[in-house]
Amino acid sequence: MSAVQETSAQPAWNRLQWSALDEAARTRALTRPVQVVADATRQAVAAVLDAVRSRGDEALRELTARFDKVELERFEVSAGEFAAAEAAVSPELRQAMADAAARIEAFHRAGMGKGYSVETAPGVVCERIIRPVPRVGLYVPAGSAPLPSTALMLCVPAALAGCRQVVLCTPPRADGTADPAVLVAARLAGVDRVFKLGGAQAIAALAFGTASVPKVDKIFGPGNSYVDEAKRQVAQGGAAAIDMPAGPSEVLVIADEGADPAYVASDLLSQAEHGPDSQVLLLSDSAALIDRVEAELASQLEALPRAEIARKALASSRLVLVDSLDEAFAISNTYAPEHLILALREPRQWLDRVEAAGSVFLGDWTPEALGDYCSGTNHVLPTNGAARAWSGVSVASFQNFVSVQAASREGILAIGECAVTMARAEQLDAHANAVALRLKGAAA
Repeated sequence: MSAVQETSAQPAWNRLQWSALDEAARTRALTRPVQVVADATRQAVAAVLDAVRSRGDEALRELTARFDKVELERFEVSAGEFAAAEAAVSPELRQAMADAAARIEAFHRAGMGKGYSVETAPGVVCERIIRPVPRVGLYVPAGSAPLPSTALMLCVPAALAGCRQVVLCTPPRADGTADPAVLVAARLAGVDRVFKLGGAQAIAALAFGTASVPKVDKIFGPGNSYVDEAKRQVAQGGAAAIDMPAGPSEVLVIADEGADPAYVASDLLSQAEHGPDSQVLLLSDSAALIDRVEAELASQLEALPRAEIARKALASSRLVLVDSLDEAFAISNTYAPEHLILALREPRQWLDRVEAAGSVFLGDWTPEALGDYCSGTNHVLPTNGAARAWSGVSVASFQNFVSVQAASREGILAIGECAVTMARAEQLDAHANAVALRLKGAAA
């Protein structure tokens, strides 16, 4: 176990040697905290969704008073509140957010898809056209800390996509106002409809609509396990689509002997301070490096204002000694982390080994915090292993890709028999007849 002695102010580090674990122990080692309490979360969220679906604003007021400890008559942020927010945010922070927004826009604009058209046979033209999702709802957490950066990550690509209606929900503060920086960030990206609603009740309001909150077609944004579960349930019920599973934050660091232990520890703690249900993992083929990271974790933790939150997250985190970096990448691909940091001497040479991750950070000079704020990539990413099949938010997340086809007389004659043959093989005679009638008409 750790050479660092446990005290009342310091957690016992979960240090493991991968080769010494059986399959069951390896599965437990990679289990996220939210997976342990999933059943209770599901039931609690279902009750919230049902209340908002059936009683609308009345339920929202009750739930806001219960969970946010504030009574609100009006949920939507007024023009006066926006003006007060502008006055409350320092010029330095406003400029930093404007700079970050410009980089986010540059990155996302470069990745925007384009429609195309191709003639697949003489007289048969197939196209793909792109249309924005008409109505979208954005969720910006502010539970233990406000996240204006998330407002930028969601509002900027929504604006690039050209969505007709964009609304944003963020939890109210104790005084009944929304965080000023969140409001300024939203305005910077062109969003001026903001509602002071948080948690599963905010997701319910966006999915079902109420007298105050408009119903949307698709919901975006990260959140705690309750927000994540609410998004899953409204999607499964068909009330609204969602961007992805995006719950409690997580990071996995693969580090070699040459990694800077202070840097590695700071990256682990930067995710651990998000919340007690966050998870951080270190995989290294160097026991000496893990020793040094342990010491740095203990030292840096004591200086953190959010140390108590980080301690709780570290209780579900792991420092794992592996036999080789190849083994580390195999573990990482199984875990499919939201954030993957390659603290390696030649990180780009290992990039081809990455099969599943929300976002990858290469080398000693690329802390995950850059991606959280201002490098330009999006920090709304799949969590809880969803990175095996889901991608982070992009402009495409806010768009529908619609296929179009047009066949002329020449076209139906060219490919109609192919369709008739396949339809009859599937015993779908009406399909075959729809084509055969046109073949007969075209031939005449």
